[in-house]
Amino acid sequence: MLLTNSVCWAKFERASLGEYKIAALSWMFREAKVAWNYLLLASVSLVLVQHGITEGELVLDESDRSRSKRTKRIHKAHKQKHKASGGYVNGQTVVLLLLVTQSVTILWVCFYMPDPALTAWTKEDRRLKKQGMTKKDRPVMPERITLIPQKLSLL
Repeated sequence: MLLTNSVCWAKFERASLGEYKIAALSWMFREAKVAWNYLLLASVSLVLVQHGITEGELVLDESDRSRSKRTKRIHKAHKQKHKASGGYVNGQTVVLLLLVTQSVTILWVCFYMPDPALTAWTKEDRRLKKQGMTKKDRPVMPERITLIPQKLSLL
């Protein structure tokens, strides 16, 4: 990433002068038994220590990116409210966390997807509430799936 200043497999392939192919690089990063979270934590800690950074501000930003109608192969795509048209569109929610200091800015990017069971329950609960059904007669809220984290626990 430091050589090419990006996360683009084609740039990595060119930087290796064709020695490593795009498919091989992609497979290595997806299938390698490397604890990427710990590697990221160690590298960020090393940068902070080497530059003597002791203070900074955390900035959180999220944005919805609309995608095409067929999103089966797009990571964590889900149905979103389209503000411009008032309808719905399939898209991704990109969550950015920035550590802004005097000398360096560190960026962390991840994708968020709401819990589908909780979304379905909310939709059904609103429909039943609109019909005038009392709370005791409506279904109870389902437990959160631990494999689908909340936004703040992603960071």
